[in-house]
Amino acid sequence: MMMSQRRGIHLDQSELLCKKGCGFYGNTGWQGLCSKCWREENQREKQKQIQEDWALAERLQREEEEAYASRHQKTQSQQSITPFSKFEERKTKEKSSKVNTVTKFFTPSSKTPPKKDAALFDSQSSPSPSSSASRHSSVDSDHATREFIDFLKPLKSGREIFKQCRAFTESMVYKRDMGADELSECVQDFYQNLSERLQTQFKGSTDHVESVMDEVEKYMMTRLYKEVFCPETTDDEKKDLAIQKRIRALHWVTIEMLCVPVDEEIPEVSDSVVKAITDVIEMDSKRVPKDKLACITRCSKHIFNAIKVSKKEAASADDFLPTLIYIVLKANPPRLQSNIQYITRFCNPSRLMTGEDGYYFTNLCCAVAFIEKLDGQSLNLSSEEFELYMSGQASPHWPQASGASSCSPGSAALSQVHKRLDLLTGLGERQERVMEKARQLESDLIDWTDEVEQKVQSVLESFPLETQNPPANTASGTTSAASSAIDSDNVENELLPPPLTPQVFAG
Repeated sequence: MMMSQRRGIHLDQSELLCKKGCGFYGNTGWQGLCSKCWREENQREKQKQIQEDWALAERLQREEEEAYASRHQKTQSQQSITPFSKFEERKTKEKSSKVNTVTKFFTPSSKTPPKKDAALFDSQSSPSPSSSASRHSSVDSDHATREFIDFLKPLKSGREIFKQCRAFTESMVYKRDMGADELSECVQDFYQNLSERLQTQFKGSTDHVESVMDEVEKYMMTRLYKEVFCPETTDDEKKDLAIQKRIRALHWVTIEMLCVPVDEEIPEVSDSVVKAITDVIEMDSKRVPKDKLACITRCSKHIFNAIKVSKKEAASADDFLPTLIYIVLKANPPRLQSNIQYITRFCNPSRLMTGEDGYYFTNLCCAVAFIEKLDGQSLNLSSEEFELYMSGQASPHWPQASGASSCSPGSAALSQVHKRLDLLTGLGERQERVMEKARQLESDLIDWTDEVEQKVQSVLESFPLETQNPPANTASGTTSAASSAIDSDNVENELLPPPLTPQVFAG
């Protein structure tokens, strides 16, 4: 990956291919090699290690024999010492047993009666749970098992394929303590042996073999997902947290800095961007590597559509990678590294080596690697500006005396968006101030009410009402006198208006 002379991110297509020059797509997780060359390189390294171990064992055995012979030359002259030939024979047996670990699944066992498997395969319902399946059964795994059985029924060797896949998945449950690379090697060895056997059976029909291998992968990975996705023996979770933190720290990166030829002011483009973000986030919800790759492929196609609509011409690879980086930064997908490692380890290798799935996945790996190594030079910024943005002391959205020239026709629209965001921020602050004053007014009203109640109570206590009860024998006379006195007062005032009479109005 390199920066071209023009502003933007440029990736030579040859950099996506395997470093061995085989023509297949490489992978950063395999040091730039394709799965085939990576496995061959691993086999050579292991063979070299085995030879070194054997040489060391031979030397130690020889030294032990010499020391033993010198100590017991007289007392045990007749006792035979275990020759190295037996040691070598034992090592050869151990090696052959390891080599045949996977191939034994392809040989029908005469000790196990086939009635149980036959009854299971002929049944339309899900298989009765075994000791391991009962612990790891779920709705998804049962559904995948039923679909796998229905798919294999028309095949002549379907029953045998199912027996091999079920035996292998059950054996993998007991290997959860193995390292992720060892688990991956076991699965890839099984894929390779089964694929070679299917090639012979279907007489080179690649499409038929691939369709069977897709169903095999779906069945196996659905059942093994909890055991092999982000295993405890790896640092995948640590890498997930690191890349999420990195992407959050790069929230200030603008579409102009990456020179992304996308105009989000266009409704169709904006819709494609949202769909691309949704697809790359949805990748984490899938269990099967093929389904995760399908999410990446859909995301990439939405990106190509957004570029095509924005530029009104076909998108190029130089346009695609910067836009993919922008989408990843906007989405910040959950467990990104774990998903990439899971696909790398357990996907059908032929799908990663060729085709659009392999191409898009390789670009995603490159995008993640670019984000991890992103610096000021990659964005045409000085190191001082980059550090200020990363620390939060400055932002490219703030007004600046001098700024980098824009390479996108949507810069004016983006500036307008920033102004609207600033306006919304100001409105939010004003609303907060209004709410604060409203809360203060409410508090003042409560205090005023309490004060008024206290004053009224004080007045009532200072001037209590005094009433005098007249004697009983003159009560009626006094009452009539008081009434006549009141009436006489009213009569004297002839200027009062007549009393109001209630009236009913029809509404």
